[in-house]
Amino acid sequence: MAKSIVLTGGGTAGHVMPNIALLPRLSKKFDNIYYIGSKNGIEKRIISNHKNVKYYEVDSAKLARKLTLKNLATPFVIIKSVCQCIKILKEIKPTVIFSKGGYVAVPVVIAGKLLKIPIIAHESDSSIGLANKIIYKFCDTMYFSFKEAMTGYEKKGIYSGSPIRQEFTNPPAYKIDSINRNNKTIVIIGGSLGSTAINKLIISALPKLQDYNVINIVGKGNINKEIQYKNYMQYEFVDNIAGLLQLADVVISRAGSNTIFELLAMNKPMILIPLPKDESRGDQLVNAKIFEKNGWAKQLDQKSTTTDILISEINDLIKNKNKYITNMKKQNKTNAVEIIVSKIGQYV
Repeated sequence: MAKSIVLTGGGTAGHVMPNIALLPRLSKKFDNIYYIGSKNGIEKRIISNHKNVKYYEVDSAKLARKLTLKNLATPFVIIKSVCQCIKILKEIKPTVIFSKGGYVAVPVVIAGKLLKIPIIAHESDSSIGLANKIIYKFCDTMYFSFKEAMTGYEKKGIYSGSPIRQEFTNPPAYKIDSINRNNKTIVIIGGSLGSTAINKLIISALPKLQDYNVINIVGKGNINKEIQYKNYMQYEFVDNIAGLLQLADVVISRAGSNTIFELLAMNKPMILIPLPKDESRGDQLVNAKIFEKNGWAKQLDQKSTTTDILISEINDLIKNKNKYITNMKKQNKTNAVEIIVSKIGQYV
């Protein structure tokens, strides 16, 4: 009998990439790998690059913390989506479900529970999100990237760390012919869609960063053709991000969990500018605070960081980068892929 697994998760790249990290190992254990995601989410685009994974799309609704007129339809969409998921799961008969969270994963997990399919889940951030609070009630085991997030969830919770994609532990080469090898290199990544706020801050700092190679991943549609500074390079998106990061002496980034754990795996000193509280649920602020406390990163506040502050912090991090690298190398880095796949393998 063919062995099958269903992966789910979506809404942001952070809810998809840990699934991608598991794929090489899962492909050795399962004959069929399926993914259930939304019709128009980022997960559909990412999974389309993996031809060995069959994608099923379902209706999805963002979970709201407050009941408003706009959100009155949400329960009905979720019920419809649960019914769609039940039909899909009955058709493919998976051995186990692995959920990475996000609102699209909730109906998949509820349907799986109703059909008595074992469910393994994972929470990436330093505080558990609303979707995973719901998923926790239905799953058999939930793994955590941060020990701090497990408080109150110890019954089913296990610390694993963050699943890291293979390319970040052994990065492929990335070549930029125009790069000045005599300069230190700064790489800026603003999340899967780029960051307008960070882009503006970097552009304002360019006149005082001409002794550095500055490589800015600005996000789709954000290339500014009017900027002509020597040693400044901008890209909408880079496929081989691990290879590019390998060139970096310092990385400036948001504080999404997957990204910062990948940088930690590569021992890259980082300046983290997390999404402010009014633009998120505040998880990135806590992620960045923990990384700074451990001596792996410097945290800056988006609203109060000026050009001069940013330049000062870049210079300081370059000067003291070996201290940060030493701290990162001391970290007991778990192999989350091995831990999670081993658990999944118990159901095969």
